[in-house]
Amino acid sequence: MFKKDPLQIIPFDSYGTASHLYLKGRALEDEGIDLNKKSWVSLFINSWKRFETDEIRNTPLSIKLPNDDVIKFNTDAEGYYLTQQEIQDLDHYISDDRWLNYEVSYASSHKSKIQNDNKFFGRMLVPKVNSDFGVISDIDDTILYTGVTSKLKWRVVINTILKTPHKRKALEGASDFYHLLHKGKSGNASNPIFYVSNSPWNLYLYLKLFLNVNSFPDGPILLRDIRMPYDKIPKPELAHKYNEIYNILNRYPDLKFILIGDCGEKDAHIYLDVVKKHPNRILTIYLRAVEHKKRTQRISKLFEGYDEVPVLIVKSGEEALSHAKAYGFI
Repeated sequence: MFKKDPLQIIPFDSYGTASHLYLKGRALEDEGIDLNKKSWVSLFINSWKRFETDEIRNTPLSIKLPNDDVIKFNTDAEGYYLTQQEIQDLDHYISDDRWLNYEVSYASSHKSKIQNDNKFFGRMLVPKVNSDFGVISDIDDTILYTGVTSKLKWRVVINTILKTPHKRKALEGASDFYHLLHKGKSGNASNPIFYVSNSPWNLYLYLKLFLNVNSFPDGPILLRDIRMPYDKIPKPELAHKYNEIYNILNRYPDLKFILIGDCGEKDAHIYLDVVKKHPNRILTIYLRAVEHKKRTQRISKLFEGYDEVPVLIVKSGEEALSHAKAYGFI
């Protein structure tokens, strides 16, 4: 009971360019979460462990790049690390599937055991310069059924706590559609996919496994920190989704984007603001209809007469495919 848990580092898949690093992750104790356990007791315990994290705060870390450059820095008060800086061209080290791999380690001694011989491996997506477009997609009720519109959000609780990633339901046609967008009209475009969600970072490994099990294209998974009243980290000026979407648009100024979300919460309003602030950068908006009919109807009315960019309220996978083919995306 009083034995100290070993330490780990969870690098988050991030994004950048061959001359700009943007690397993120978190240092924390390894609570021994087994994503394959299926009993409801084990699932409940796993969920508790995800949110009752023991962060390794203000500790030195080092990142080793494939060209043997080393970057040193400290985690913040919540155990996160974030480093972004200009670097020498790393094109030679980018894999065929457009990922730059790196190694991150604890740079000081600790009383607790460090897992993996103190070697943890992260990735940064570097899209092709000549990609047709990028895709920025929500996760909850866009590709993963969560029930976020259910009364008191009870379905969200049940789905997250009492189901493994293997048992979570991907929405109909989503994986195939994303692969077609990833491949583009030519079939070999490697268009980048960015998954931006308001889910907390605590669910990162859970969602990463879900995407893998359901064969979605690889891409950065950009989640948010759960802020507590006593947080010492300054509050961001922009809400999480705005911040990440604007960061992506600014990082790739010559790339246009498709935005995909749902009619359940705030995606429609966020995407309208994005189009307004970044004119001529958005090719189309897809918003998946949700079970809450009044919300879907309200969002449909929001776009009546809107002609800045094409907008489709998606009721079926076939609708999305037909629309994407008509506009030459696939």
